[in-house]
Amino acid sequence: MKNYLLLLVPFIFLTFIGCGEATQTEERTERERRSAGQTAIQDEGSDPNIVQIALGSEDHTTLVAALEAADYVDFLGNPGPFTVFAPTNQAFEDLPDGVVDNLLKPENVNDLKDVLEFHVLIGVYDVASIRDGQRIGTANVGLRPLEFTKSADGEVRVNGYKIVASVRAANGIVHVIEGVLVP
Repeated sequence: MKNYLLLLVPFIFLTFIGCGEATQTEERTERERRSAGQTAIQDEGSDPNIVQIALGSEDHTTLVAALEAADYVDFLGNPGPFTVFAPTNQAFEDLPDGVVDNLLKPENVNDLKDVLEFHVLIGVYDVASIRDGQRIGTANVGLRPLEFTKSADGEVRVNGYKIVASVRAANGIVHVIEGVLVP
């Protein structure tokens, strides 16, 4: 009987140590997930938020890089509601040479934040609710409001750039636009 107990003790000891390490790993993973903000939450049953939509779009990698450089990923992953005007990669490429690279430099983060905030409205504004001639203030309150035109056929432009698509998000709406809004 003593021989069985001698064999059983190390097995029990190793089992407890293994469980302790698994628990510590699970706790560390949970802490990392909580510190990552709203965008780290992965929920297959819910609609994606604005950042998740941008992350999943091959046409918005420059916008995502700008959001990351400005540390705005978690901001736009919050509950909102937000309306975001999302320029495509082509829209960024159409800017003069060097503009995007210059904005992405750490020393220009405040200018980058101004540009990004000029693309965000607080609240949800779908195309149907926008009126011709409407002016709406952006998340960067110190800048001039965005100006909208709406044609008889329902085409909507913001500061002259056409809204080419709209995607509902869990925390608002994303309007894909064909240009970069410059404050």
